Amino acid sequence: LLFPAVLEEVLVSIENELQAVEMQIQELVDKQQELIQKKMRVKNLIKQSSGDLEAGGSKDTETSAEAWNKKDFPWYEKIKTALQGKFKLQKFRSLQLETVNAAMAGKDIFLVMPTGGGKSLCYQLPAVCSDGFTLVICPLISLMEDQLMVLEQLGISAALLNASSSKEHVKWVHSEMLNRNSQLKLIYVTPEKIAKSKMFMSKLEKAYQAGCLARVAVDEVHCCSQWGHDFRPDYKSLGILKRQFPNTPLIGLTATATNHVLKDAQKILHVQKCITFTASFNRPNLYYEVRHKPSNNEDFIEDIVRTINGRYKGLSGIVYCFSQKDSEQVTVSLQKLGIKAGTYHANMDAKYKTKVHKGWAANQIQVVVATVAFGMGIDKPDVRFVIHHSMSKSMENYYQESGRAGRDDQKADCILYYGFGDIFRISSMVVMENVGQEKLYDMVSYCQNMNKCRRVLIAHHFDEVWDSANCNRMCDNCCRENACEKMDVTGYCRDLIKILEQAESMSEKLTPLKLIDAWSGKGVAKFRVAEVTPPKHPREELERIIAHLLLQQYLKEDFSFTAFATISYLKVGPKAHLLRNEAHVITIEGITNRKSVHKVKPSQPSNSKGSVKNAQTVSKAVQDSGGKKFQEHKRPGCGSNLKAKKPKLEAGGVDQPVVID
Repeated sequence: LLFPAVLEEVLVSIENELQAVEMQIQELVDKQQELIQKKMRVKNLIKQSSGDLEAGGSKDTETSAEAWNKKDFPWYEKIKTALQGKFKLQKFRSLQLETVNAAMAGKDIFLVMPTGGGKSLCYQLPAVCSDGFTLVICPLISLMEDQLMVLEQLGISAALLNASSSKEHVKWVHSEMLNRNSQLKLIYVTPEKIAKSKMFMSKLEKAYQAGCLARVAVDEVHCCSQWGHDFRPDYKSLGILKRQFPNTPLIGLTATATNHVLKDAQKILHVQKCITFTASFNRPNLYYEVRHKPSNNEDFIEDIVRTINGRYKGLSGIVYCFSQKDSEQVTVSLQKLGIKAGTYHANMDAKYKTKVHKGWAANQIQVVVATVAFGMGIDKPDVRFVIHHSMSKSMENYYQESGRAGRDDQKADCILYYGFGDIFRISSMVVMENVGQEKLYDMVSYCQNMNKCRRVLIAHHFDEVWDSANCNRMCDNCCRENACEKMDVTGYCRDLIKILEQAESMSEKLTPLKLIDAWSGKGVAKFRVAEVTPPKHPREELERIIAHLLLQQYLKEDFSFTAFATISYLKVGPKAHLLRNEAHVITIEGITNRKSVHKVKPSQPSNSKGSVKNAQTVSKAVQDSGGKKFQEHKRPGCGSNLKAKKPKLEAGGVDQPVVID
């Protein structure tokens, strides 16, 4: 008979393997559901294209965009006159006519339209062409102020109510809400106003009873859902609007929302049977690119300056930074190197922010270096580049921020600098958010991928079907001419787990940087493992391997909270037990110009030198292949004909030595 202690170890081992198997099963089930949903969406698209709705759809086809893309509605001449006379526009953009027609017909609507697609017109035009007023709910006062400024210039009466509104202004707005003959067409409030002001809700109720509340528009409607990238608790209180005012149509608008988020938001707002219009995520004029972020800040800034002076000499752009401190430091660095740059973040003086905004709009400032505070309501059409100094915290954020480029439909570039350290810097910030870490890892996966079309990756995230052939070489991955190959890094994973297990046995925790140091044979001696031979790859490749293992759950983050900071450590992940099976293989993708295949064999404790030698062979083959630098790479994107000075840095090249899928 075996001793109880031995049996306990066997039991723990079995339980761990079961847990790993259950995770794999769940992943397959999730993938199955995803494919089933995608299959249904494609079927619906096929049926709609042939004029046949899916069984169970509305008999009058009112849920299809085609049904509303008509000019024979009784209000068409009125909206056309207002479009050209009031808004100074000659024609509708994609899905605008459909949305305006459905709004004029009194339908509940959800509109998903890319940044810069013209969402605001879809409720402003019906407001101008209807009796009564439209209540507009926005998350940011600055966004509402920008819209009011534009409406005022167009001669359209609109008002904003917030905490700083004077008593006289509030009294006037309240009286106009009950005036059937009022010229006030749009009233802007924050969701907090709905959630916390009983006085305002009382006035809304009276306006509804008097027939003056024409419709409700909820901007950034994804904020309703806790699964969204920008969940705001006060948005959940907006469900009261449809309960209290059931006959008032509601329109929800967003640039970024998955199907799951949309359904959740519709349920919260009690409009599950609304018409949903979804514009394609694709902005064909935008070129997407991910660059390696140099570890040396001076080299990093020089690379940004070379890019701006090379491709975008005298052209407007935005540089997004992770923090307010970063934005200030980058601004100073750019200014020292001759770039006309201005800082913009939430904690700056309002007058200075306005000065920067206006200076940039008037082309007196070339580059705004900003946090995410700069964006909503920013409508400068000729932005030729958006550079991310650090990656965004989610794909939704990145899509929205990068989408501020090229609103004039001319070619523009979206360049993201991806750095290993940024993963943990951001994860420490989003750890308390409901799905913050999950969304961050989606963003990291996008950055790590140097094989698939960027548009395919974005489409997959937003539940859209996309053929990479339609990218037209408008992303860095589609411009690559190098062959991708699989590299076996199972042995490296085993080595990393040995290092982490040894640290845990000493009651020590390793940050990502300490883990790389220990793996490389550097840093504190006690963290190194004698039987682990340091790999000879460049540090950047080691970072990519660790990031891949983190995304695949062979490693996981563990957070420690201090009075001053949240610290991210790495631990053995839930899938690590799969490595007990000698047949288990982990691969990443490498880029090389050679047609022959070089594999990195799994290292074994008894022969770890052999695997390192193979790894070195691959690394050297890649380094010897001589990939083109970014500035010399031909592509159809913005400024491709501009000749930049030959850079001294390898950073920013489209060819990277290791690709992880």
